Amino acid sequence: MSEGSHDIRRARAQKAVRALRERIDRLDDDSIDLILRDARSHYAWSDKPVSEETLRALFEITISGPTSMNSCPARFVFVVSEVAKDRLAKALKAKNIDKMREAPVTAIVAWDPQFWQKLDFLFPHDDRKPLFAGKEKFAHDTAFRNSTLQGAYFMIAARALGLDVGAMSGFSNEIVDKEFFTENGWKSNFLINFGYADETALFQKLPRFSFEDVCQIL
Repeated sequence: MSEGSHDIRRARAQKAVRALRERIDRLDDDSIDLILRDARSHYAWSDKPVSEETLRALFEITISGPTSMNSCPARFVFVVSEVAKDRLAKALKAKNIDKMREAPVTAIVAWDPQFWQKLDFLFPHDDRKPLFAGKEKFAHDTAFRNSTLQGAYFMIAARALGLDVGAMSGFSNEIVDKEFFTENGWKSNFLINFGYADETALFQKLPRFSFEDVCQIL
């Protein structure tokens, strides 16, 4: 990429951000309530399906979230069919099996240990691949941390699209990896059940810390 082309792309990116800020400078309170403040984790579901179009829109929003060096190490498997649910059930603790089976979709949020091999595409203006070659711990920490971030983006994006979510970690990563990722070498991080919830299963929202409990201004 020539220096001139690089400057043009930077100028376009800056212009786009300024235009966005002119259109909207923050979400309204109802939108914030929907995605976080009044949102709830759900474990009971209606039978309304989630379309492939919605899955694609959900991914498009999620992949736009920031990651270190634009590394995008998360990988997603959408478990929808009964056959796939049977495979995933092998890895779940007994109390979580029905939660997974009743959800229209369960996303396996995974990460690719070889994510850094794609940095020439994802971070083309500087060669960052040597930072990870032969450095397994650094690659692992970067992939795990950033795939977790992407999983959080996924949950917020799902809520923004009108879906409900219920994250789940009561399962064997080893069994999931053996069942789903023997060919590509991906590693499971956590699960997200999602769809359209049955709110009658909700109980009261649990307490949260106050600012003074857990924050410092230095």
